[in-house]
Amino acid sequence: MTIKTQAVPPLNQQIIDLLAERNLTLVTAESCTGGMIAAALTDVAGSSAVFYGGYITYANTAKSRMIQVQPRLIGDYGAVSNQVARAMADGARNTAKVDLAVAVTGIAGPDGGTEKKPVGLVYVAVSSDLATVVIEHRFGDLGRDAIRRATVDAALDLVMQVLTSEPD
Repeated sequence: MTIKTQAVPPLNQQIIDLLAERNLTLVTAESCTGGMIAAALTDVAGSSAVFYGGYITYANTAKSRMIQVQPRLIGDYGAVSNQVARAMADGARNTAKVDLAVAVTGIAGPDGGTEKKPVGLVYVAVSSDLATVVIEHRFGDLGRDAIRRATVDAALDLVMQVLTSEPD
């Protein structure tokens, strides 16, 4: 007797499918990943129906000019902070006029870390009309590529958590 198992689609496919099913749109605001989250989402055929696009706000001035993060917020808390991640997600969602935004800011290394904000510190935020959720991750000094990949995974995971916890 053979048991047939159905493969679970990858997370990016699940997200695109859920967004389409619920008629929702998503935008990204990326700093340390430089567009990798948008690339993961657009790897899925048909993503253009639900994926608005992405802001790559690597420089602090880009965060302010493109998605209205207040410069004072960056000055007070630093670009890599809960407060700035929240402002990035809210600013991207409001600027793009979409249903959801995912934002990431962090220190991918190999340098740039401090004792208080070490390499591998990343904040991931998802903004919706119900709330904005921010999660702090400390990936450690895994190396730049691994930190960036882990950030993409964490961002997609948080988007999925928000999508599956919100009412249809």
